[in-house]
Parts: sequence; C-alpha cells; structure tokens
Amino acid sequence: MQTAPPPLSIDVISDVVCPWCYIGKRRLEAALAQRMSGETRIRWLAFQLNPDIPAGGVERRGYLEQKFGGPDRARQIYARIKAAGDDVGIAFDFERIARQPNTVDAHRLTAWAQDIDASAADVLVERLFRAYFIEGVDIGEPETLATLAGAAGFDAAQARAWLASDAGRASVRAEEQRARALGVTGVPFFVFNQRLAVSGAQPPEVLLDAIGQAEAATG
Repeated sequence: MQTAPPPLSIDVISDVVCPWCYIGKRRLEAALAQRMSGETRIRWLAFQLNPDIPAGGVERRGYLEQKFGGPDRARQIYARIKAAGDDVGIAFDFERIARQPNTVDAHRLTAWAQDIDASAADVLVERLFRAYFIEGVDIGEPETLATLAGAAGFDAAQARAWLASDAGRASVRAEEQRARALGVTGVPFFVFNQRLAVSGAQPPEVLLDAIGQAEAATG
C-alpha cells in the first residue's frame, strides 16, 4: 500500500509592508497550484524591514523622502513593482498609503492567528497585505488589526486583547534574530522542508523546482 508523502513545510520570512513579499505570496500560490499532490503547511515568520519606525508609524511622504529622496523617485521605483503586481493580479495603489507603520503588532497578530488556525492565518496575511497595499489602511493601528482578524474568521475581541498585551513581542524579535543569523537580509525568503532556501520573489517555476528538490532530499 502506497503511503502518503509527508507534508511539505514552507517557512515564509516576510514583512507585510514589503510589496515583493505580497508578489512572492502570489507566486508561491501559483507554484503550489502546479504541485501534483500532498499536504502543505505554511508558517509565516516575522521580519521587520523598518524596525526603528515608532509604534504609531510615520507620515508616508516623509518616509519616502528619507528612503528614496522623494515621492517622484519612489514612483519610478514603484512602477516596476506595480507591473510585477499586475502580472499576479495585485492592483497596488501606493498613492493611497498615508502612514508607514511599525509592523511588530501585525507580526504578533499573525503569530497568534497561526497558533489558532494555520489556514485562517493565511487568510489574515492576505487581508493584511490587501489592506495596506490596495486599500491604504494603517495596519499599525491595533483596532484596525483586530478588525482584520475578525474579517479573517478570528475572534476580534480576543485579537484586541492580545494586541493590548505584550504577548508575542519577544517571539517576534527572536524570529527576526534567527532570520538574520541565517543570513537573511531581505525578504521574502522561503525555506522548504528546512532543507532548501530561496531568496526573493522568484517566479513560480523556480519555487516549484525548489519544492521538488526539497521533497527529494527529505525522501
């Protein structure tokens, strides 16, 4: 009798304010759609691109001025990202983003959600990306995060209570420290079956090949 293959584990190190992470999520989904069979377990791990941003976030225009030299330069850079987004069905609307948030609470919420229901946590991650990049929502606001958790199927009141505490804060820092110790300097970063890593929002065929290699190595 043929036994089922072991589940494919995928660690995705990302930040919810990283547009390439959103694109990478779509490309990973496309790769998994081409996979013949087998269970997949995705774990979202924290990485803060801007850990020094204050808890309340900063005004987006000032952030762009500091990071890119101004909104005009940012628009040039984002044009390429928007084109890549269009290819995977993401209608980026960078002009709607008014605040650049600190993402520690978004990461805490994601970790909390994964401990409850990993599949619903994937829905939450999608809602976080969409809220920020398409709807221009400030995902640094705890009340906004609790509302998004509720929309993803979680108890909004429990999410609100979690965010009001310090629970999970140390874990987010530890996850990021582990990622940096592995040599991660940019995201997205994918680890398949704890054996094979892929850096960047690679095309689906590259991710699918990595999945095949990781599964072969796992046996």
